[in-house]
Amino acid sequence: MKRTILAAAALAVAAAGFSGPAAAAAEQFIPANFYWVGPYAPGGSGFGGGMIDYFNMLNERDGGINGVKLTTEKCETEYNNARGVECYERSKKHPPTGATVIHPLSTGITYSLIDKATADHIPIISMGYGRADAADGRVFPYIFPLVTTYWSQADAMIKFIGQREGGMNKLKGKKIVLVYHDSAYGKEPHAVLEKLAAQLGYQLTLIAVPHPGNEQQSQWLQIRQIKPDWVILWGWGVMNPTAIKAAAKIGFPRNKMLGVWWSGAEEDVIPAGSAAKGYISSGFNLPGTSFPVMKDVIKYVYDKGKGDLDDKSRIGSIYHTRGVVAGIITAEAIRNAQAHFNKKGKSITGEEMRWGIENLNITDARLKELGATGLMPPLHVSCMDHEGSGLVKFQQWDGAKWKPISGWIAADKSLIRPMMEASAAAYAKEKGITPRDCSKAM
Repeated sequence: MKRTILAAAALAVAAAGFSGPAAAAAEQFIPANFYWVGPYAPGGSGFGGGMIDYFNMLNERDGGINGVKLTTEKCETEYNNARGVECYERSKKHPPTGATVIHPLSTGITYSLIDKATADHIPIISMGYGRADAADGRVFPYIFPLVTTYWSQADAMIKFIGQREGGMNKLKGKKIVLVYHDSAYGKEPHAVLEKLAAQLGYQLTLIAVPHPGNEQQSQWLQIRQIKPDWVILWGWGVMNPTAIKAAAKIGFPRNKMLGVWWSGAEEDVIPAGSAAKGYISSGFNLPGTSFPVMKDVIKYVYDKGKGDLDDKSRIGSIYHTRGVVAGIITAEAIRNAQAHFNKKGKSITGEEMRWGIENLNITDARLKELGATGLMPPLHVSCMDHEGSGLVKFQQWDGAKWKPISGWIAADKSLIRPMMEASAAAYAKEKGITPRDCSKAM
């Protein structure tokens, strides 16, 4: 009788799916391959901190996503391509399923990982950076330059300048200078700005700034000689406040200076002091702690002493909320994949995550449910479109905070999309890739 009872108890435990005294919760691993040291540390630590904070908030508030806890592990890339590849190789086999998705937070590292990640079936989210032509998912099935690409942003910048000048026809004969970080990142907008210059008749001058960007005297002497109507700043890290202070030194008006979104955070303007007042930048997310999702991050993470940022004054800053947006997109893709593959309560693979990203549809209604209305634009991704939005907003620094000065401005897809497809087709030919048939995409 005793043996029968013990056997029945063992069978009951086995049937319930337990191993030992309690069943281990499923985990979903997302690498935190960012940078916390060097001249670009403010961007890496702010963005990385926001993403990690969002995952921790979901774990604390909801127990993860459908019972699956989100786990991360930091790997310092130093914004260096070789280190970025090392961190990728270290994280791709991390248990239980390997890396779910990679956020390289570097255009150069993204370029270095395209072939590797595609072969390994690990999706890359290059949110607001990376190869613009990767928006063509037929050629780049595992690469997602989500929300807005550099090409869409460059087009929106020229639209904004046109609005400020009184109409696009007023751009003819105007002088526009692009001051750019001399890297793959800094060279991304050239093709679009040059094409628009040919169409609209403005004079474009390209001026490179070597890494890390803290020496710009000769570049701004050249700008003083050119006497441009507008300067577009395509900078990163220490390059940004250096450029803003240099503009003030030569008397160039900061309200005629338009920064890329990686030149538009608090860490880019506060070090420049009063010289930054009036400076304008683009963006695809807003700062602040008034969003319900940010209130939950504070309540469930920082109030419990579990926040990733050491400096609490950075909570709700541009870089921090941008990381939260990355967390939202990542979590929604996981949720999407769990539902589609009937894996609620279970870990998903990188290949399943790819499907989850490619079929994202974050509507206004869903943003409201997430407590993120206004924090980011809606996002609708597909096989053909790995960008999913293309909307850009502009903001101005008033000396103490960023103030939105435009609504969402849409890029001209009739201009940008053919450029993307032509570039992607050339890449496919070079690599011997047969583009997917999106009508059969799964």
